[in-house]
Amino acid sequence: MLMLNWHIFDPLERGLNVTLPSDVSSVDSAPGDSANPWVGLVQLYAPLAERVAHVRDPVVLSGDCVTALAVLAGVQRSGVDAALVWFDAHGDFHTEQTTLSGYLGGLPLAKAVGRGDLSLPEGLGLTPLAEDRVLLVDSRDLDPPEVVALSASRVRRATVDSVREALPDGPLHLHVDLDVFDASLLSGLRFPAANGPGLEAVAAAVATVAASGRLVALSVAATWRPDDTVRVQNDAVLGAVLAAVHPFGHGTGC
Repeated sequence: MLMLNWHIFDPLERGLNVTLPSDVSSVDSAPGDSANPWVGLVQLYAPLAERVAHVRDPVVLSGDCVTALAVLAGVQRSGVDAALVWFDAHGDFHTEQTTLSGYLGGLPLAKAVGRGDLSLPEGLGLTPLAEDRVLLVDSRDLDPPEVVALSASRVRRATVDSVREALPDGPLHLHVDLDVFDASLLSGLRFPAANGPGLEAVAAAVATVAASGRLVALSVAATWRPDDTVRVQNDAVLGAVLAAVHPFGHGTGC
């Protein structure tokens, strides 16, 4: 059975308003002082990458998708060359040149494949992935520059119903931004996206990834405003993801 070694990464100590297991381990840190925000974030995420590097089957819950870069860096540091499966209502495929909002959480998937300012991935020791080793699932809310960039890339795309056929080879790091669920299921999302899949559809897709026997890490991003959320809703979506992962055995990739 896949061991769920839980870690929560919430350096701002906001509380994510979700029910967690009693044995959760907290990873605390703070950003460095730098004119370049990505350089400053190296100090923030480095302790998490180091923790992941020494833990089997890490499960990391945080409030943002940038955290997935630290998880991937830690997995690589442990000696595992993992591909990336990214469940998200958004593309997270902007670079500093294309983002209109400047929201850093809209850039991490591009950085995972070596696009844009690489100060953070390089600072974490992350080796960028070949684009065809990344699967983006249910990205239904894309900005025009992301549409162009993804169309010109080799990043794989799938709906939650077609994940099985699109999975990359080798060990897998699964990242789930909980806004992949239809926005009606979660109050307080920072960037709600309508017309998304429900609990059963997302859970089935996550179970497909886990059933491959190649899952080596799970990162979950609760990209919501904690004070505006409803805990029973948060517990339902997080519980659906965890229940889909838990029954399956660990593969040989770790």
